[in-house]
Amino acid sequence: MADSNQQSPNGSHLSRAKKIKTTLLSSPEGCILLIGVALAMIYTLWLGVMFILSPDRAQDLIGLTAVAIMFGRAAGMAFGYSALLSHRTVIPVSIIVETVLVMIIYPLFVFSWRHLLTFKWLKKFFDRIQKAAEKNQDFVRRYGIIGLFAFVWFPFWMTGPVVGCVIGFLLGLPAWITIVVVLGGTYVAIVCWALLLQTVNQQIAQYSPYAAMILMVVLVVVIIAGHFLQRTIHDNKKSKHQ
Repeated sequence: MADSNQQSPNGSHLSRAKKIKTTLLSSPEGCILLIGVALAMIYTLWLGVMFILSPDRAQDLIGLTAVAIMFGRAAGMAFGYSALLSHRTVIPVSIIVETVLVMIIYPLFVFSWRHLLTFKWLKKFFDRIQKAAEKNQDFVRRYGIIGLFAFVWFPFWMTGPVVGCVIGFLLGLPAWITIVVVLGGTYVAIVCWALLLQTVNQQIAQYSPYAAMILMVVLVVVIIAGHFLQRTIHDNKKSKHQ
C-alpha cells in the first residue's frame, strides 16, 4: 500500500505529461502552437544572421520587433519607418511578428482555459484578454466571420488579433477558421497602416527631419495613455460593484 501511494504522484505526473504531449500533437491548438514556436525560432535565427552580416540593420529590426510586441503594430511600424526601413522590410516583419504572437498566445490561452497548462505569470494578461473578448463578442456574434474580420482589421483599445482569436474561441468557431480569419484581417490592417503611415510621414517630413520619430513617440504615448485610461475605468467600475 505504501509503495502504491508513493508511486501515485509519479503516475499522475506521467499521465498529465502524456495528455499534454497528445494534445500538442493531435489538437488544432497544439499544431498551431508548434507552428508558432517554429516560426519564432526561424525568425530569431534570421535576426541573429542579420546581426552578424549587418549589425546596424539588425538593431533596427530588433527595435521594430520589440516596439510592435510592447505597443502594437502601429507603433512598431512607425518605428520602422523612423529608422528609414522600407515597405519591403516593415510590412513582412510586422506580419511575422503578429503571426507569431497570435499562433503562440492563442493556443496557450486555450490550454489555460481548459486547465491543461497553468501559467501563473500570464494569468493577469489572459484575464485582460478574456474580459476584452467577452466585452466585444456580441459584435462578432451578430456579424459572424465578417464581424471577426472587421474587429481585427479596425482595432480599438485592447482589441486586435489576439483578442479576436479569443472571441472566436468563446463563440465556438473552429481553431483553424479563427486563425485564418484573424490573420487575414491582421494582414489587411498592416497594409492599411503602412499606406497611412507613409502618407503621414511624407506630410510631416516637410516640417522636421525627425518627423517619423516624433510620430512614433506620439503613438506610443497615446497607446500608453489609452491603456492606463482603460485600466482606470475598469478599476472604478470594479470598486463600485464592490
